[in-house]
Amino acid sequence: MSHSNTATLSNEIHGDNYLNHSKGLKSWLTTLDHKRIGLMYLATVLFFFLLGGIFALIMRLNLMSYGHPVVDANTYNKLMTFHGAIMVFLVIIPAIPGAIGNFVLPMMCGAKDVAFPRLNLASYYIYLFGALFATAALIGGGVDTGWTFYTPYSIRTSGPVILVLLGAFIAGFASILTGLNFIVTLHKLRAPGQSWSRLPLLCWALYATSIIQVLATPVLAITLVLLMMERVFKIGIFDPALGGDPILFQHFFWFYSHPAVYIMILPAMGVFSEIIPVFSRKPIFGYRAIALASFGIALVAFIVWGHHLFVSGQSELANFIFSLLTMFVAVPTGVKVFSWVGTMYKGSIRFNAPMLYAFGFIELFTIGGLTGVFLATLAIDVHMTDTYFVIAHFHYVMVGGSIMGLVGGMHYWFPKVTGRMYNETIAKWSFGFIIFGFNLTFFPQFIAGSQGMPRRYWSQLPEFDLWNRLSTVGSWFLAVGFVMVAYDMIRSARKGPIAGPNPWEALTLEWQTPSPPPHENFIETPVVTSWPYEYKPSRG
Repeated sequence: MSHSNTATLSNEIHGDNYLNHSKGLKSWLTTLDHKRIGLMYLATVLFFFLLGGIFALIMRLNLMSYGHPVVDANTYNKLMTFHGAIMVFLVIIPAIPGAIGNFVLPMMCGAKDVAFPRLNLASYYIYLFGALFATAALIGGGVDTGWTFYTPYSIRTSGPVILVLLGAFIAGFASILTGLNFIVTLHKLRAPGQSWSRLPLLCWALYATSIIQVLATPVLAITLVLLMMERVFKIGIFDPALGGDPILFQHFFWFYSHPAVYIMILPAMGVFSEIIPVFSRKPIFGYRAIALASFGIALVAFIVWGHHLFVSGQSELANFIFSLLTMFVAVPTGVKVFSWVGTMYKGSIRFNAPMLYAFGFIELFTIGGLTGVFLATLAIDVHMTDTYFVIAHFHYVMVGGSIMGLVGGMHYWFPKVTGRMYNETIAKWSFGFIIFGFNLTFFPQFIAGSQGMPRRYWSQLPEFDLWNRLSTVGSWFLAVGFVMVAYDMIRSARKGPIAGPNPWEALTLEWQTPSPPPHENFIETPVVTSWPYEYKPSRG
């Protein structure tokens, strides 16, 4: 990768970075700088991650021992609803695209900003506005429908259900606008020489994610509007008492929500496609295959929603077709995993924290993916539906995938964001707590679920006590790990050693600017003359 040395030197001497440019709260709230908007997304996402995590800890404490509940059944159902809704709609979906993507994508393709900076700021405020509606429902007594809002219960139950639906509806527009912005940015604002074949793999992953956001999210929006209309006007769409069909709601909901799984996962895959070659000091293996696999995953995501309805009464032929199609997801995801392993093979691996999270991601996501094959198999899914096996699978994919990607990416780009290095020792210990705590929390749920432990119950039978106790203790280790990450990053942002512009010796464009970057990223437009993964093994 070749850039103007004069431009880089000019940035270092004269460039005013985004952290120092126009200080003050108002300057942040009205900023059009994609980097600041990304950091505002990150701060908001982490706040809701904390809130959703607290709800999860209370739920696990409630299930720790039979006969010793911490909260009653109604409160537990509300905790479950808000834990799921917050984590899915306000944390995992916007986390990497909104925070990491907003920060690095324009720099990676050589742009000074996204294509529509004002729309970018508007998307953040729309997301925040939707989050406030959901929070208002929590303050207003809570909702007990579960995060999927299944009908007809969500139509008939009391409570501020419409506020939560409005929150998810509004936040969906932020997702659509972010996706549109990324697509146009990648098409129109790439630096000279930044051809599609030289584009970093995180950009490819965010591009595929953006397509899903733009095409799938409107389906959820329409579904939520119909549900709100049915609650208010009593028109028969989903409620069988009014002539509606509750299974129709499930088809609509999962037509969006299964692609949404890949809105959560694809960006994390892109993050680790950047981290692995840097810390293996090798060119990425199968660049073209990884890029195309992102679109393969996006395509298959739209045609497999029916595997969520295997026991709903849909036809045996439909079940067979959806089961077969679901199996195909393993092909493009397997391509990515084998490419990452091929990149690491005989590489000069450096075991810094970002690389540890890459190893953790591969382990957890592989377990989640393999158990997904079990659930795609009709004969097994019939027995596993609505058990804790599904809960464990979902968390291995979602938390083990998306959150590993978020935390790994936070460590990788921390020097670029702050200009300082995090504490490597604390980072490695926190990773140890997180990976140990995660497996101790969720692997026992596979065993309990295979033995018949049902999900969404506020109390469990005593024969599941061992697995529930292990799972609850694991959640404490997991929480400690995340607290350590927060402590390390807050402390290091103020007192960490100076990082320099490129501590990882990476080749993508964002590392060719000072740390923190100048306000407009590049004083002179960079010219790309080579591939971003031409690494050579380190000596010594």
